Amino acid sequence: MNSARRLEYLQAIGVDVWVPRLASLQAVPDLVPAAARAEEGSPAHAAAAPAGPKVDLLQPVRERQPEVRPAPRPQVARESGPLTPEVEAEWASLKAEVLSCTKCALGKTRTQGVFGVGNRRADWLIIGEAPGAEEDRQGEPFVGRGGQLLNAMLRAIGLPREQVFIANVLKSRPPGNRDPKPDEVSACLPYLMRQIALLQPKLMLAVGRIAAQNLLATDVALGRLRGQVHTFGELNTPLIVTYHPAYLLRTPADKRKAWEDLKFARSVFRRLESA
Repeated sequence: MNSARRLEYLQAIGVDVWVPRLASLQAVPDLVPAAARAEEGSPAHAAAAPAGPKVDLLQPVRERQPEVRPAPRPQVARESGPLTPEVEAEWASLKAEVLSCTKCALGKTRTQGVFGVGNRRADWLIIGEAPGAEEDRQGEPFVGRGGQLLNAMLRAIGLPREQVFIANVLKSRPPGNRDPKPDEVSACLPYLMRQIALLQPKLMLAVGRIAAQNLLATDVALGRLRGQVHTFGELNTPLIVTYHPAYLLRTPADKRKAWEDLKFARSVFRRLESA
């Protein structure tokens, strides 16, 4: 990933970066054309330049952001070729169950079930809380403003949306986007468990308090769940917790924390690959 593309993604996330000030571009000649450097060093330019204190080369325009190194593209297909007919049939059967589910009252108020989307050989599984209004309308998770932010967050660590699988704890939208009720989670969680069993991801990323607490069976605050590797299920799949994109849209000051979570998840995944 080149620097311009990486900067674009970080700006989309809302993470501020340092840039050199124009007054000090002579110290970093690669950032300006040779003709401009020659003009800047000419006697006429020196005479016109106002006297004053020297300016630090990397005086922040906003805030400092550590150097972001591009991640290698994660290995998505663990095996070559298409899924076996048996596995394809299991996915199709599970999706049909979700789309026709009436196990809780949400089946009466939703527009449609939101099964999940992505690469069914993905190493990364992204799990959110529940569909919102736009997701309920389109039948796909994370397609509204929060979805756009999630896409930018994933691209910033070298993960296009197409390379991961994205699902929610709930497959139906709660009215008014309220928090899921315990009976709704109990009815829907088995669907997610079957998705995890079929996918067998190498890493799970829980976005938001509801997803994290339900997956980890805890009431610990999200802030205390961040920054550590949890494990999930019989396979002890590593699970990382971060903020929900919708929360980040309401609280942009925490986007930097979410960026640290993503870098942490990327480092955990790299260690898994090297092991």
